[in-house]
Amino acid sequence: MKLLRRKEGPSLDSRLAALLEAAELAEGRLPEEAVSGARTVAERAGVRRTLSIDHTVAALAGATGSGKSSLYNALAGTDLAAVGVVRPTTSAAQAALWDGEGSGPLLDWLDIPQRHPAASASDLSGLVLLDLPDHDSIQVSHRLEVDRLVELVDLLVWVVDPQKYADAALHDRYLRRLAAHRGVMLVVLNQVDRLPDSAVDRCLRDLRRLLDEDGLAGVPVLAVSARTGAGLAELRALLNDRVAERKSWSTRLAADIATAAARLGAPEEAPAGQAMDRALTAALCEAAGVPLVVEAVAKGHRHRAVVATGWPVTRWIRKLRPDPLRRLRIGTMAPVGGPVGELPAGGSSGKSAASSGQGPGTEVVGRTSVPAASAVQRARVETAIRDVGEAAAADLPGPWAAAVRQAARSRSQELTDAVDRVVATTSAGATRRPRWWRAVNVLQWLVFAAMVAGALWLGGLFGMDYLRLPQPPLPTVGVVPWPTVLLVGGALAGVLIALLSRLAAWAGGRRRARRTARALRTAVGRVGDDLVLAPVRGELDRYARFTEALTRARA
Repeated sequence: MKLLRRKEGPSLDSRLAALLEAAELAEGRLPEEAVSGARTVAERAGVRRTLSIDHTVAALAGATGSGKSSLYNALAGTDLAAVGVVRPTTSAAQAALWDGEGSGPLLDWLDIPQRHPAASASDLSGLVLLDLPDHDSIQVSHRLEVDRLVELVDLLVWVVDPQKYADAALHDRYLRRLAAHRGVMLVVLNQVDRLPDSAVDRCLRDLRRLLDEDGLAGVPVLAVSARTGAGLAELRALLNDRVAERKSWSTRLAADIATAAARLGAPEEAPAGQAMDRALTAALCEAAGVPLVVEAVAKGHRHRAVVATGWPVTRWIRKLRPDPLRRLRIGTMAPVGGPVGELPAGGSSGKSAASSGQGPGTEVVGRTSVPAASAVQRARVETAIRDVGEAAAADLPGPWAAAVRQAARSRSQELTDAVDRVVATTSAGATRRPRWWRAVNVLQWLVFAAMVAGALWLGGLFGMDYLRLPQPPLPTVGVVPWPTVLLVGGALAGVLIALLSRLAAWAGGRRRARRTARALRTAVGRVGDDLVLAPVRGELDRYARFTEALTRARA
């Protein structure tokens, strides 16, 4: 036969650590009262764990006239607390000890100076019974003392009487708020000797109903008379069971942790988040003038190809036209610490740029002349950032949703300069010259040299004929003289090579523009990811860790 082992939940230590982690993660996101309350509970629990766990501190709490002191004396077996008609009678908490050796540090932490050994039987060994002031006392100091000790003791014994057991001050201020502590709570209906048996039953049933409405179902309710001793044996037996278990202190701390965690919020699964990077990248690319840069890359490639491979007779005309990339000041900015190179004329949009794409270890600084984003483009960027925040925060609780939206906007002021830098850096590679340009350029000059040679040869022949000098032998190609072949053939070949090169440059410009467009979108996307999406992911990750910690704390 297989033995089934019951799965144990997280230890008290792990729950305390989880509560502290949740409080730390919630800092600045949730109300300070809830966060500081969680830290206080964790600190208090840490101290209680180091004190005597062989003693159970139970407190008799109740309203004026409920008979707490009489019940306290009856359980202790001697008159330790003053009982009288003048209210309030108890002004400070005092303790009755059953085998109280080793309980000193615990009582010092509770700040209970009045300590008395109990005179009753030793079946309650390890019990520390406190008699608290009235929770409805006219003295503010008495009420504050009750509130302080109610948060510290291991076991709460609420003493009520037939006249005031339904008092709203008790149920609203204490019982309902302590619903999570029902495992360390008892309710005693005292002074039942004043009622007939049928009335006692009705009061118990009504009290039971009220407790159930307070969320305290299962909390033991006993009918007791401190004056006649009725029900004291049952109360003593119940206290003895709780003391013998030595678990009330840990049950109390577990309830404190659960309550503090509940005040931080209910654990919910972190949202998966929606991909808004495409819309953000598109808006940033448009605002950064990427389409303009891509067009300039294609035109600039064709321009430089004509200058490098065109017919030498006419290519100088192309040099009179401005380079489209040079006009945008891309690929022409000077390296730091070096001489300032030639910069194109033209106004600047005011965008700053720093590029590291000009060579290994070289940082290039300057300004691009890409036109500044228009109001419409800036609005599109702001809308895209807002959409990212809204999509990520859609399923989050209010404070965390606000933190995610703020995270999306936290570094938006850096976007303009960062995008301009990557545009300058990424586009700088578009000015590199293909190797075939050099080969075609050499070929063009060879053809040009042949054309010049033919022209000089023909010029020499014309000069000799003009001077009536004898003509030297003239080689021919068929019937065409070689000088004519060199002149006409060189000119036609140069023009043909220039036209073919221009066609190749047009196709190459389109390819380079497409590559540059992809590279720019990728680079701008990384900027959007770093400055917008990464902070949002960080906040979502923080919420996920908070939720996980909260779940462990509430387990």
